[in-house]
Amino acid sequence: MLVGALDTVLDSNARVTPFRIVLQAPGSQVSWVIASGASLEEVKTHWCWLEVNLLDSLSVFENKEDITSFVNGKIKGLIADESGGQQDPEGYREAVVRLEQRFGLPPREKLIARLTCCLWKTHVPRQGWMYLTHNHMAFYSYLLGKEVKLLLPWAEVTGVERVCVGRVTDVLRVRTRTRQRDFSMFLSMDDAMATITQLTDLALRRVLPTAGLRTPHTLIHTALTKRALEDHALTQDVLSLFGLPRTESVCEVRVCALWTPHLRSHTHGTLYATDSYLCFSSREPGVCSLIIPLSEVLSVEKAETSSVLPDPVIVSVRGRRAFQMVGVCDRDTLLEAVTDRLRMLRWKHAIYKGQHSQHTPLISPTPYYTFCYDTDGEADKSQRHVISTRPLISLNQSRMPKHKTAAERRKEALWEERFEEFGRGTHMFRTACLHKLVAMGIPESLRGDLWLTLSDASSELAAHPGYYAQLVERSLGEVTVATDEIERDLHRSLPEHPAFQSPFGIDALRRVLRAYAHHNTHIGYCQSMNILASVLLLYAKEEEAFWLLATVCERMLPDYFNRQVIGVCVCVCVCVCNGSIKGLADLWI
Repeated sequence: MLVGALDTVLDSNARVTPFRIVLQAPGSQVSWVIASGASLEEVKTHWCWLEVNLLDSLSVFENKEDITSFVNGKIKGLIADESGGQQDPEGYREAVVRLEQRFGLPPREKLIARLTCCLWKTHVPRQGWMYLTHNHMAFYSYLLGKEVKLLLPWAEVTGVERVCVGRVTDVLRVRTRTRQRDFSMFLSMDDAMATITQLTDLALRRVLPTAGLRTPHTLIHTALTKRALEDHALTQDVLSLFGLPRTESVCEVRVCALWTPHLRSHTHGTLYATDSYLCFSSREPGVCSLIIPLSEVLSVEKAETSSVLPDPVIVSVRGRRAFQMVGVCDRDTLLEAVTDRLRMLRWKHAIYKGQHSQHTPLISPTPYYTFCYDTDGEADKSQRHVISTRPLISLNQSRMPKHKTAAERRKEALWEERFEEFGRGTHMFRTACLHKLVAMGIPESLRGDLWLTLSDASSELAAHPGYYAQLVERSLGEVTVATDEIERDLHRSLPEHPAFQSPFGIDALRRVLRAYAHHNTHIGYCQSMNILASVLLLYAKEEEAFWLLATVCERMLPDYFNRQVIGVCVCVCVCVCNGSIKGLADLWI
């Protein structure tokens, strides 16, 4: 009994498989277990595979040492392939065998990670092993003759959190609809929490595909391993930190120092190179961050190394600006990778422009002032689909105050001072000062421009010239469920605002919403899109408003705008659970 308990704790050969195939050269005292099984039939299957795939190949070897080396290499290669790149293929294979023996899961159930931990049962910790697979979380413990098994599908998990239980300050609690289970004493609680959270999230996206939740593209065509989950977690952190498109992938990560003119010094941090961006984040949060779209980059070059400037890299962008980074590790590899992506990006843009030049849309951008005073009904109907090139608020100047308030003028002056010091455009230096200015409120005269800049919608606008006009043309006369819902909501969109009391504002809103429904058929149209698009149209041109809407729905709030509004439901549940909004529980019910 005691031996069995120690065997489980120390992970020796607990529950050893009773049937094995052993490789041993004649006269040698060393042997290798190359196959094992819980039943005679399983071992016979392994033996048949060896006869078919290895037996004929052994005849070409003349001595037993070569045969032993060949068979060992072949078996290790198979284990490495099956482990999916795990650092310890022998340990991985052993864990897979034990998982199959103890829980009877099908062979297609992929083992992601195995963690040593304790399961708390009636205030007593049970030391054992946690197995994390594609679809299940399993726990096994065998101590002092008592066996504990737990098999929990990810689809049943409703919450994962870190809590304190009594004197145990770091406990991982996994909740289901019926009960909760506490685990502790992980070698790395952060690593365990991250892996379990990711697997739970992936299971939710598989269970609710019709709710607008999709499996991340980086994991669709990739074997699901712990390394793949770690890479995906890094990518998601970077995309969230800089607000990049969800289709981006992190290609290179380098520690370096960026020259920041406003500080007159180099700021240490991390450089991230993605498919279409170069991003920098300072080591200390809030000091400085930078986003450089590769579409704005003219050249990336390495400068001469000196004792003051080791391994410098110069990034030149449009607008006669350049950024200097020093101390870049493995500089040549980074430059080669970025140069290749620049070349590929320019090639794609050239093809896109060539295709667009061959297709001349029937709809062309035309200022509203060419028809805004036409009172003929037929003329109004013919102009319904003409794209606006002015913000709607500019069409109602007569109803706006002629003189700006002192607060508005003060805000504009502060923003102009910031532009002079930190630059303007997508590749401006972003500091804590920027967040303070945004919190104070963006002046009306700068809202459209700054919304495009800070959301990076301007990059999508520049990368797809004429795309919006094509969408508007394709959506003409289209009748779908989305278009019916759009028509119902058009006159509910800021009805008190003068811009939407005339057909010009209503028609512009109709075009934007229909174009987006045609652009993103997965989302189509859902609640509150009309309100968001209405506000965007007030301060941005029609095409700009379309790309701002796409950026908000797909990048900034990706799970909020779908038919089931999953993101909103999650936020409400979090608020209710935390009690942060009194009375919200009654409102939600």
